[in-house]
Amino acid sequence: MAKYIGKRLLYMLVSLWLIVTATFFFMRIAPGNPFTSEKQLPPEIEANLNAHYGLDKPWYAQYGEYLLRVAKWDFGPSFKYKSQTVNDLINDGFPVSFVLGMEAIFLAIAFGVLLGIIAALRHNKWPDYTAMVIAVLGISVPSFIMASVLQYVFAIKLGLFPVARWETFMHTVLPAIALGSTPMAFIARLTRSSMLEVMSNDYIKTAKAKGLSQGVITVRHAIRNALLPVVTYLGPLTASILTGSFVIERIFGIPGLGAHFVTSITNRDYTVIMGVTVFYSVLLLVSILLVDIAYGFIDPRIKLAGGKKGE
Repeated sequence: MAKYIGKRLLYMLVSLWLIVTATFFFMRIAPGNPFTSEKQLPPEIEANLNAHYGLDKPWYAQYGEYLLRVAKWDFGPSFKYKSQTVNDLINDGFPVSFVLGMEAIFLAIAFGVLLGIIAALRHNKWPDYTAMVIAVLGISVPSFIMASVLQYVFAIKLGLFPVARWETFMHTVLPAIALGSTPMAFIARLTRSSMLEVMSNDYIKTAKAKGLSQGVITVRHAIRNALLPVVTYLGPLTASILTGSFVIERIFGIPGLGAHFVTSITNRDYTVIMGVTVFYSVLLLVSILLVDIAYGFIDPRIKLAGGKKGE
């Protein structure tokens, strides 16, 4: 296990270096600069700003300095937010995005697994059809459309929830549902197909022949093995929900990291764009590593250190 984790950490460092490098050079070849949007900015002031932020240095000098800052987890100052660093923006915005993302992930897992199990146990019956219709709708309807519908129905028409802002728990319900609807649908379909495959295995038939009840068979034997594809999906899901919250945060007026990221793109705020990209890349890499480690706990037959299943 320790050898496997060490090897994966080395791969993560290489992947992170490639991401940092690609992001740095993409920002440099993009047209314009952080001060292009300023109206009638005198050349002398623009030159002073470039010198202040080190943008007048050769690309290799800027690249080396940025690698050193990233190694220290220092993403530098923001070009547009005065007296604030990228780390300050991440520290302020990410906790909000994290809470929203975790609520969405909880809803997606809880209802997705539940719908998938119901659909598999009532295969080709009305619960199965109903669950799959919900899943298809969740996959087909984009999150921003779902957000608008939820705001119109439950906030404007029924008045059950606030329309926007981020103050109380009630303000988190609609954005969490909008953000978690699509992954919930994917998890429901994954759970259903995996459960159907597991329920057709010989050991399930043996358990039924022994007289075990359907509930015992489902809980003790079927669900644990059926959840492996869902766990595989949870790694990229964690990062994709957090990054996918950008649009939802804008719609609901949530002061999360997504608002800073969207604004930084329109403002050509290089340091914020690169810092947030690196930050979310680390989240994705760590999530995938945790998922791989979780395999060994869910199914002990899986050997992480290079062995084969069943050895």
